[in-house]
Amino acid sequence: MILSELEQNLLKYAKLITEVGINVQPGQKVIIYASVTQKKLVDFITSNAYQLGAEEVLIEWHDIEATKQLLLNASVDTLKRIPQYISDKWRTIADERVSRISIISDDPNALVDIPAEKISAYQNARTLSQRPIMEVTTNNDISWLVVAAADVEWAELVYPNLKGMEAVNCLWREIFKTTLVDRPDPIIAWKEKVKDLSLHAKWLNDQNFDHLKYTAPGTDLTVGLPEGHIWEAADSTDAQGNVFVANIPTEEVFTAPDNRRIDGTLSSTKPLSYSGKIIEGIHLTFRNGRVVEGIADQGNETLQHILDTDDGTRSLGEISLVPDDSPISNSNITFFSTLFDENASDHVALGEAYPFTIKGGTNWNVDELRKHGMNVSRNHVDFMIGSKQMNIDGIKKDGTVVPIFRDGNWA
Repeated sequence: MILSELEQNLLKYAKLITEVGINVQPGQKVIIYASVTQKKLVDFITSNAYQLGAEEVLIEWHDIEATKQLLLNASVDTLKRIPQYISDKWRTIADERVSRISIISDDPNALVDIPAEKISAYQNARTLSQRPIMEVTTNNDISWLVVAAADVEWAELVYPNLKGMEAVNCLWREIFKTTLVDRPDPIIAWKEKVKDLSLHAKWLNDQNFDHLKYTAPGTDLTVGLPEGHIWEAADSTDAQGNVFVANIPTEEVFTAPDNRRIDGTLSSTKPLSYSGKIIEGIHLTFRNGRVVEGIADQGNETLQHILDTDDGTRSLGEISLVPDDSPISNSNITFFSTLFDENASDHVALGEAYPFTIKGGTNWNVDELRKHGMNVSRNHVDFMIGSKQMNIDGIKKDGTVVPIFRDGNWA
């Protein structure tokens, strides 16, 4: 059988996803979350996972049009109810430590016509039912991965002057470029990228900063760092000792802030696609770690629902450093996808902190995490704050100021 150029790249992509992304081990169980439009890629991933010795590959299909019809026609009360068998399913998958592959491909603005109240009810109910699997994910008890696949509606949003397969092919080219699939050996290329990002993480960990100071147009923010915080880069290690890469592509180095010591103002610099709606121009004011004022120029109603998810979504669970001079940023493309746009810009996340970003965190319960300034929430919403004007200083306990970023790049 002669494969097309796209199919050859999809095969390389599937190999990268299974061997570097979740790093499939013999006897491992895997679940793939994907749109019904992505069967070819899912088939390649499934085949490669079994070749690597996976015990079982489960597939959780979804259809954005079916979801849209549900949201349009079901009552808010119905959307708030999750059947017990669904909750049981997520609990079983969590208990069996099934590794996760999430493939992002839906139109980022697919649910623009759905009332924010309905989206909030649906999202909150799903998030609550999926809490068991999210706990083992954020704790790195399992290997997990988020990747993307091109689809027509998303491609046409990214390339408004193109239609149909012409837009899709352009988006696939950018996906393959930013994930290094276009390299002769993507596996070797990723090993080099992981090594480079790890050097930045090591430098930051050696500095042991007490807090960071962000300065840019619309942003004047001080962010405390908890005692024992850990800067992480591209690779992580799961509870079984297997090294994996959770985001492909990635350009970030990240940690958790002290959610009691965040003060000042913060403004977003790129659109955020959240639950099928686009939010732009986010402006937040923090006092003693809490959002005391928040508004968005577009999608403000959706932002308010995010902030009201629970107590934790009014603070930050992640701060991430990404240079402006990075491949995705230099493409000058707005992808309307957090997976890509967050790797073109410094970003932060409202909500859940990753326990592995503080020494001992993966062994702590919720109360212990909170005691150490780690944010706890049902949600984790990244949004972008970086630009060429962003300056970031690290301040040590003795008051020493060390430049980290100048004009958007590593100092």
